[in-house]
Amino acid sequence: MRKNLILAIYFLLCAFLTVQIIYKKGVAMEIKSNNVNKKAILVVAFGTTYPSGQKALKDVQSMLKNEFSDIPIYWAYTSKIIRHILAKRGIHILSPEMALAKLMNNGYKKVYILSLHVIPGEEYHLLYSNAKLFSLMKNGIKEIKVSKPLVSTYEDLEKVANAVLKNIHLKEKEALIFMGHGTEHPANAIYIALNSILNKKNPRVFLATVEGHPTIFDIIPKLKKQGIKTVYLMPFMLVAGDHANNDMAGDQPDSWKSILTKEGFICKPIIKGLGENPEIVKIYIDHLKEIIKK
Repeated sequence: MRKNLILAIYFLLCAFLTVQIIYKKGVAMEIKSNNVNKKAILVVAFGTTYPSGQKALKDVQSMLKNEFSDIPIYWAYTSKIIRHILAKRGIHILSPEMALAKLMNNGYKKVYILSLHVIPGEEYHLLYSNAKLFSLMKNGIKEIKVSKPLVSTYEDLEKVANAVLKNIHLKEKEALIFMGHGTEHPANAIYIALNSILNKKNPRVFLATVEGHPTIFDIIPKLKKQGIKTVYLMPFMLVAGDHANNDMAGDQPDSWKSILTKEGFICKPIIKGLGENPEIVKIYIDHLKEIIKK
């Protein structure tokens, strides 16, 4: 009995000492910052594994550095699959939530999130909701603001339409179709509105989507009605990634290139994301400036 009592006291003492060590280490490792104005920019994108898509992200980073040389810039990807693939290649990108936790731990008090989403769909609202939760934490980030996505107002629609049409010069019997992502979210209506605006500015320019409306099959009759012979395809997405390379320009039977070729059109895909257009990046940056100034 006495031996068991001694063992019990011994284990309790060990447990107590372990807790004390962990507690003390925790205090020692805690990062404190007295700088209430310590700022950071967190750029949030879906992400990409395609080298061709990386160019757009590098262009965005370059323009951001020119505009905000005095504020550190960090990146996060929302796609778990893309983060996992990149990790296997030795490239480690955090999720928005993990990035915010790291910024909070490093003593940042003001974080401005640049959303590189195209529309305010489900993914954008998830980012917005989760980001706001960090500002509610005790001794956490005091101010977190999320910029608007690329297109969320009528003014954005006009600016974006003008930006993508600026360097489009179609010859007779030629047309251009932008490929948007599309969604079941109500924000898909933005794609419908943008198609209308683009087509009004140039009757031979259209926007269709992969997973929403309008579809490529909504556009084909309009091409035939105008006697179009050659159709250019461009992604209306930040980067020219999987959708651009496969769903748009791939050789499989259900790609847009294959569908249009089967309908008798000469199809010419252009693998270039919106992020490679400085006018588009400027709109994103203007949205970021709006939340920093407020």
